[in-house]
Order: sequence, then C-alpha cells, then structure tokens
Amino acid sequence: MMKKVFCVAMAALALSACDTTPKFRVEGEVTGAEGKMLYFEASALEGIVALDSVKLGGSGSFAFKLPQPESPEFYRLRVEDKVINLSIDSTESVHVTAPYSGFATNYIVEGSTNCQKIKELSLKQATLQARVNALAADMRANKITPSVFEESLTEVVKNYKDEVKTNYIFAAPNAAYSYFALFQRLNDYLIFDPLNSKDDVKCFAAVATSINNSYPHADRSKHLYNLVIKGMKNTRPRKEQTVEFPAEKVQEAGVIDIQLRDMKGNLQKLTAQKGKVVILDFTIYQSAVSATHNYLLRDLYDKYAGQGLEIFQVSLDADEHFWKTTADNLPWICVRDPQGIYSSLTAAYNIQAVPTLFLISRKNELNARGENIKDLEAAIKALL
Repeated sequence: MMKKVFCVAMAALALSACDTTPKFRVEGEVTGAEGKMLYFEASALEGIVALDSVKLGGSGSFAFKLPQPESPEFYRLRVEDKVINLSIDSTESVHVTAPYSGFATNYIVEGSTNCQKIKELSLKQATLQARVNALAADMRANKITPSVFEESLTEVVKNYKDEVKTNYIFAAPNAAYSYFALFQRLNDYLIFDPLNSKDDVKCFAAVATSINNSYPHADRSKHLYNLVIKGMKNTRPRKEQTVEFPAEKVQEAGVIDIQLRDMKGNLQKLTAQKGKVVILDFTIYQSAVSATHNYLLRDLYDKYAGQGLEIFQVSLDADEHFWKTTADNLPWICVRDPQGIYSSLTAAYNIQAVPTLFLISRKNELNARGENIKDLEAAIKALL
C-alpha cells in the first residue's frame, strides 16, 4: 500500500515538473479580512466563472496562478459582494493590495497598466451611479421637478460618455481597458448602447477593429464584431421609411395614431385611449437612462392611473427579447416599433433623442412635448 501511494505521488510530481504551460500570477494582500474567503473568478462572455479561492489568514496574503489566456481576458477578485476587476493579456504578475472595508475602491494595483485604467473607470462609474442616485432621491423628495431630473440625468450621462470616449476608448482602442469601458453599466443597463445608438456603435467599431487586428480568432473579437455589424444595420437610415413631418404640423394636427403590437401580440391603438390623459413615451429600454426614466413614469402612474392617466410607451429597441423581458412587469401599455429609431413614427413625431414624451388630452389632442413642460406632474394634474 505504501509503495502504491509513493508511486502515485511520484507520478504527480513528474506531471507537475512537465507542466510548462505559461502562467500569469495575481497576488497581494487583503488587510482586515482574516477568516474571509477570497475568490478569483473569470468574467467570461457567458458570465462569471469561479476559478480558485482561498481563506485569508492574519496577513491577508494570497496568490493565484493560472494559464496565460490566448487573448486579453477579464478576471475579478471578490470578497463577499465586493469586487476588483482585472485584465490579463500575458504571463504578467499583478499585485493587489486592498483593505477589506474599502476593497472595491481603495485598492492599489501594480504590474498592469490595463488594471490601473480599469480601476480609474470603475471609480468613475461608481461616481456616476452615485450622482444618478442622488438626482433620483432629490426628485422623490420633490427637491427637483421630473423635468429637471430628466435634463440633469441626460447631461451627466452624456458628460460621462464624452469623457470616456475621449480619454479611454478613442485614445487607445486596442487596449483591454477600452473594451472594459464599452460594457460598463448604469442601473444595470449598458452606458454605451451597441444596438440602438449610432454614436455608440462607432465606439464599439473602433475597439472591434483594433482587437480584431491583434486577435482575429478570439471569441471576444468575434462577439464584438457581431455586435458592431448588428448595430450598424440597426442604425443605418432607412430612407424609404423616413417621412417628412415637421414638429409644428404634429402639434397643429393633434395626435397621430400609433398602431403597434404589445408583448402578447395584441394590436394597441393610441387613439383608443380617448377619454384618458395619456403620456406617449418613445424610449429605448437598453439605454442607460431607461431605468430611472421608468421609475419617474411609475411614480406618476401610481399616483394618477386611478384618476384617468394612461402611459402608452413605444419601444425603439433593436433587441425584441430585451424589450419583452424588461417591459414584462410594467403596468402600462408597452408596444414596440420593429423599425426602431428610423421608423416613420419617429419622423412623424420628430423624435431627436430618447426618451421623448408627449402629453395627450382626454380629447385625443396633443397637448405638449416633454422638453417644453416645466413641471410634468403639474401638467398632468391640469389635464386630469
């Protein structure tokens, strides 16, 4: 028996000695976390994949060593629900020092420019999320009107995207941190929209071209390339479906009827809502501002639906499945225009950006356009 165990041990050592696979190393210390589990995970295309873990001792030291990826890949260190995002593209050694209390924000990373830039982006995204949360709190507390909230939200998101485009994505489209920037989220929605925004598709295209030049056979390259192709197709103007319909004519003519199908396949007509005050809302559910915009609508709906308010929400999303999944729990009328942002309806209603909403009176008359409404709730109450 002892001889058999000895032979097995020797065989394992021999296999270990023959393992010449290039490896990368992530090591460091997590202070103040004795007894906590530290997980090392891959942020793969299909989701988070557990790779290794260690129970931290008094010193908090750790070391993970894994085979070098064939192309730049993304990983993360996790303690409980606190996460540090990393990128590895070679046999590099990355050193991370982090306190348990500020694990996701107060860490120091050395040995990788990509990882340092990813930290910068993560902190900027956290600041953006905090600003959006503060705006939402101010609106709920009636410190700002819904219109001011919408304007401020649009501005802070635009400023964030402009900064990230200039200083990260277009500055180094071949860098892993630029890829990371493309998939950052706000309220769990992508900040950069690869399917519905022509400007955002350009960002994805810049990174896709650069990464494909270096790693043409990598899964991430193929995934990014496919997104760009779909995004370009979705945002390409469809001239035959564009109609000339000036905004002033919309207002003079009253409401232009909309007939689209909801998630159950039922045809919903805007003019069938006559007798109610209607918020007609054009939106894209995959937009980063969608969640907070719908929160605003939900607050108004809960207050005034019993008094005759209806919401007729038109999705311009390219991804039908995403629309159905997101709109499934909304209590108002949700329809989707399969022609997206270049449909004849967006031209008829002169939609220049989303979300854009209109107020329609009980007589089916177009009362006001969102950007001209100083206090949306007051305008609704006046019509009710």
